[in-house]
Amino acid sequence: MVNKPENHRQDLDLTSFSASAGAPVEWRISDAPVAYPDAVAAMEARVAAIAAGEAPELVWLLEHPPLYTSGTSGKPSDLLDSRFPTFATGRGGQLTYHGPGQRVAYIMLDLKRRRPDVRAYVASLEELILRTLAAFNIRGERREDRVGVWVRRPDKGADHEDKIAAIGVRLKRWVSFHGIAINVEPELSHFAGIVPCGVADPRYGVTSLVDLGHPVTMAEVDIALRQAFEELFGPTKALLPEAA
Repeated sequence: MVNKPENHRQDLDLTSFSASAGAPVEWRISDAPVAYPDAVAAMEARVAAIAAGEAPELVWLLEHPPLYTSGTSGKPSDLLDSRFPTFATGRGGQLTYHGPGQRVAYIMLDLKRRRPDVRAYVASLEELILRTLAAFNIRGERREDRVGVWVRRPDKGADHEDKIAAIGVRLKRWVSFHGIAINVEPELSHFAGIVPCGVADPRYGVTSLVDLGHPVTMAEVDIALRQAFEELFGPTKALLPEAA
């Protein structure tokens, strides 16, 4: 997981990853929850195929059953209650929660062809989240000292902020995988089993679109997410709902 100051993106062209040529990105939605090991295995296989020029790029939208994942900077002490399975993963970042009501988007793009710039790619993923939230009149913000995308919560205190989305990426042969997670309507108490992304300060918590008073459906979030993705990364091609 990576984040930067709110205004540090002005020197980056956030649409620079929109490929001018090539096949549209496949856009796939899985209706049933996907086990985490199955998702990782599918991503690994797809990334290898993309790198070899044997498969098109893919965005895979899904939900997981309740679980925790630990990134390359994860600390065992940040697991407070092992109520759910915990998986070590090769993405960047620390511990996070995935579960029903959270939209996970695994994004597999050929950055060597588009733009081999990790910093700019992460900036574009942040922008993808911000534009998706803006479709529901939610102002998300970046923070220099905290990972993820945050919203101000003056109802909880003058300096209180809650995390609404996370970013965790990995590259293999310049093909990206893992991606983003947006809290639509997950069970927020499940985050209490970990120190989310290593942020233990009580001024900072976790929220969701529904928790903020926006009773949106997952399908509505998917529509906004796809529109924002196409603005930043180019056209997509919808596939029938199924596992990747």
